[in-house]
Amino acid sequence: MSNEVLGAIHSRRTVNQNSFTDEDISNEDILTILEAANAAPTHKRTQPWRFVVFQKDGLNRLGAELSRIYKEITPSEKYTELAEQNMAKKATMSNVAIAIVVNYTGELPEWEELAATACAVQNMWLAAHSLHIGGYWASPGLINHLGSFLNLEDHQKCVGLFYMGHHNSEPREPVRSPIAEKVRWEG
Repeated sequence: MSNEVLGAIHSRRTVNQNSFTDEDISNEDILTILEAANAAPTHKRTQPWRFVVFQKDGLNRLGAELSRIYKEITPSEKYTELAEQNMAKKATMSNVAIAIVVNYTGELPEWEELAATACAVQNMWLAAHSLHIGGYWASPGLINHLGSFLNLEDHQKCVGLFYMGHHNSEPREPVRSPIAEKVRWEG
């Protein structure tokens, strides 16, 4: 595609920890990614997105907390030690994890604040892609229990974790049905 923005939109892919390398993501690149998020559209300029960045030891603390929460809230008949270990592993196999938080202002319907935050995450994803950094937005049920760990206020909610890392995965074609199947033209 000749247009860089459209090209990035069409070539961006989910990249998970199995493809991440050990190469650190620089603070400069993280800030570039967060600045892209901050450029998202927002009704009434509420800018409801908030982020908590985890690196190095922070990833270990996040992983330990996710494991602790899993063990605490999972009914014994559904609990497995492997799943508990995998909660920590997802965090510690990443170079960076960013908690995605919506700061509900009360000025707008909650869905608008959530939609604006989702736009910010898409900008993060595209910025990371442009820097050859892979990632994905994970939203396990455990995030509903991260409020105190993240020091969230009553009007804030964690809606996911964005895991990132330099990667060695090959580009791949998208798996999308044609847009014609999703559009109805009137008039």
